This record gives sequence, structure tokens and C-alpha cells, in this order.
Amino acid sequence: MYDYELLLHYLEGQRDFSGVDLSNISLLGANLAEITLASANLTGACLSSAYLASANLCKANLLRSNLSQAFLNRANLSFAKLSHANLAAADLTKANLKGASLVRANLSATKLSGANLAGVNLREANLQAVNLCGADLRGINLRSANLQGANLSWANLSGARLSGAVLQGALLTGVKLNEAYLNGVDLQGADLGGIDLHEAKLNGANLQAADLTAANLSAAHLRSASLTGTRLRAADLSSADLRGVNLRNAIFERALYTLETQFPRDFDLLAQGVCLANTSVEV
Repeated sequence: MYDYELLLHYLEGQRDFSGVDLSNISLLGANLAEITLASANLTGACLSSAYLASANLCKANLLRSNLSQAFLNRANLSFAKLSHANLAAADLTKANLKGASLVRANLSATKLSGANLAGVNLREANLQAVNLCGADLRGINLRSANLQGANLSWANLSGARLSGAVLQGALLTGVKLNEAYLNGVDLQGADLGGIDLHEAKLNGANLQAADLTAANLSAAHLRSASLTGTRLRAADLSSADLRGVNLRNAIFERALYTLETQFPRDFDLLAQGVCLANTSVEV
């Protein structure tokens, strides 16, 4: 179907274009509110600046499509194929992206407030400066994603896959990272005070000069991580694995450990001021 045909039918009142082949179509700036394009083929389509409020794009093929600055408020994009798509500065407020594939998609400066991101695949996606404050991102795939400068404050990233992700400058206040995969991640100088990292995988991570004051690192995996100059005051290290970790100049004052905690060889518990858990400590 050609662009003029779709627009004509839309103006005549037709809204359902499910399964239609619209590959490489150009609908730049078109007003298509509440249109149904479920399972439609929109590969390579240009929908930049299009008005698609409450549109139904469930299971649509949007590979390599251009949706930059598109208005997709409350749109249904569940299980849509959006890999390599350009969604820069698009408005996806309260959109349903459940199960969508956004591998290597560009979502820089995209609005995602209130969006449903359950089961979304954002591997290697560009999420630079995205606001995900308070978002439910449990178990999400963000491997090697660019989250530079993103607002992740109070987001729930429990069990999320973040290995290789770029997190420089990201806001992480109150974020939940328990059971998250953060192997090899660079968090040098990050403010992680009070963060929940229970059972997180941080093997080989760079935590140099990071602030982990009062952080929950119980049962965390930190093998071969770098904690040079890291602040770990009052952190919970119960059952944590710190074997092979570089702890030069790290501060452990009042940090808690258990008999199951595994420290590097020659680590001096007394000199470092760590305390056995369940021991009465005056703070």
C-alpha cells in the first residue's frame, strides 16, 4: 500500500490496517491517532514526527524504521520488532512495550514515563539521557546498552542484565540492583550509597573510588573486581565473594561480614575495622 492510499482511507474513517505491507512507506508528520497497524510490515518506514497517540502497533515489524520525535503516547507496541529503529526524542509516555525487541535501537532522550517495559530486549540500545526514574525494569536485558547520563533513580532493576552497559553519569539514587548482572561494568566514582546489590554479579567490575556506604552487598559476587579507594563504611558484606579483589585504600569502617564472607588472602579484618554480623556495634 502506498502512503497516499493509507492516508486517504484513514481520512475516510478507516482505522484498521492490520497485517498490511507498508515497508519503506513515508508518513512523515502524519496524524494517525488511534490507527491499528497490528502485525503490519513497517520495515524501514519513516514515521518521524508522526502523531500516533493510542495507536495499535502490536506485533508490528518496525525494523530499521524512523520514529524519531513521533508521538506514541499510550500506543500499543507490545511484542513489536523495533531492532535498529530510531526512536530518538519520541514520546512513549504510558506506551505498552511489553515483550518488544529494541536491540540496537536509538532511544536517546526518549520519554518513557509510565511505559510498560516488561520483558523488553534493549541489548546494545542507545538510552543516553533517558528518564527511567521509578521504572519497573525487573529482569530487563540491557547488556552493552548505553545508559550514559540516564536517570535510573528509584528504578527496579532486580535481576536485570547489565553486563557491559555504559553507566557513566547515570543517576542511581535508590535504584534496586539485587540479583542484577553487572559483570565488568564500569562504576568508577559512582554514588551507590545505600544501594541494594544483594546477590548481584559484579565480577570484574570497576568500583574504584565508588561510594558504597551502607550498601547491601550480601551474597554479592565481586571476584577480581577493583575496589581501590572504594568507600564501604557500614556496608553489608555478609556471604559476599571478594576473592581476588583489589582493595587498596578501600575504607571498611563498620562494614559487616559473616563467616561465609570470602576476603582476599592476607586481608586484615581487625586493621580494616570490619565487624562480624549480629555483633553489637555502636554507630
